[in-house]
Amino acid sequence: MGKALAEQFEICAKTFAEADAALREPLSGLIFDGPGDRLQLTENTQPAILTMSVAAWRLLESRGLQPSFVAGHSLGEYSAHVAAGTLAFQDAVTLVRNRGRYMQEAVPVGRGAMAAILGLDEAGVTRACEEAAQGEVVSPANLNSPEQIVIAGAAAAVARAGERAKALGARRAIALPVSAPFHCALMKPAEVRLTPELRAVPARDPRIPVIANVDAQPKRTAQESIDALIKQVASPVRWESVVRRLASEGVTHYVEVGPGKVLTGLVKKIAPGATLLNVEGPADLAALEALFSAA
Repeated sequence: MGKALAEQFEICAKTFAEADAALREPLSGLIFDGPGDRLQLTENTQPAILTMSVAAWRLLESRGLQPSFVAGHSLGEYSAHVAAGTLAFQDAVTLVRNRGRYMQEAVPVGRGAMAAILGLDEAGVTRACEEAAQGEVVSPANLNSPEQIVIAGAAAAVARAGERAKALGARRAIALPVSAPFHCALMKPAEVRLTPELRAVPARDPRIPVIANVDAQPKRTAQESIDALIKQVASPVRWESVVRRLASEGVTHYVEVGPGKVLTGLVKKIAPGATLLNVEGPADLAALEALFSAA
């Protein structure tokens, strides 16, 4: 992941080196070569994805890409704030390393779970969670698209909510291989630990509006940006609403920057007429440049 970018572009290589220096460890080696089991630990995954995304973003920025808005899904909101200038990259990579650690430590391994509910709307998923809770935590965590809502909470409650959702008309309930139940009330201890660090970090007003996960509203000041990042830890990611807000602002072209194409697929379902592209390696640059020269 990211190795080709670092080998071909100095600006990307410098980004990986900055992450190593900020964390005082060779994160870049883990990103490029694994092993996968260590990379999948959320305290490593989060700074790794952030670094890869920022490396690709800096390359695009150096080639003249100027977005009208930025947004990111969960961890990706930190990448968006680096792109917008709200957070310095070195501060962001340290924050997300701690964010991952605090989230992992908030709930013992095996005690929490997440599941994707397919084919049931928000009202139905919320009802399934409420009826299945039985005094435990379970709630919508990622409202990803009209067809996909991820729930999170105590493992047994998530299992019950998945069954209830199917009874209410969901096509499927798929258990997800995650290390913790993100974006639900069980993450409150992580929010409490991360809050003073987010409050202390130097932050600037974004130079590009950042559409926040918690309320799908554009953040234009440092204070409201930090407030949104704090609330995000234990609140649902309203990705469908984020994309609908972008579309309402007249956005027609979306570029997913960083590893994978998951968000590209979600945007396609939310805004079917949009022009979509993802950039995670050198081979993607020609298509991007062709797209924007044509536009």
